[in-house]
Amino acid sequence: MAELKKWHEIPIGGVITEPGTARKYRTGDWRVKRPIYDRSKCIDCMMCWFYCPDQAIIQENSIMKGIDYFYCKGCGICANVCPKKAIEMRPETEFAHKEE
Repeated sequence: MAELKKWHEIPIGGVITEPGTARKYRTGDWRVKRPIYDRSKCIDCMMCWFYCPDQAIIQENSIMKGIDYFYCKGCGICANVCPKKAIEMRPETEFAHKEE
């Protein structure tokens, strides 16, 4: 049996070792549900943008342009706060064979 490392030999978990690295990680791969945006229902209130914890809502000059699936984790907050139901959460399995 291999000898286990001592507590002081184990690296500390959850430590950010270099600044600005969050953009490198494809956190959208964790998604189980995908937000689908319907432009025809959107009133550009930007509630989705304001509440999105991952800054995955793409906007330009206060106009909703889409969702950045690279970072969207599929939490559904955007769909829940949308007053016009312009965002619908759909199972990620529906998109398993499609490019983003």
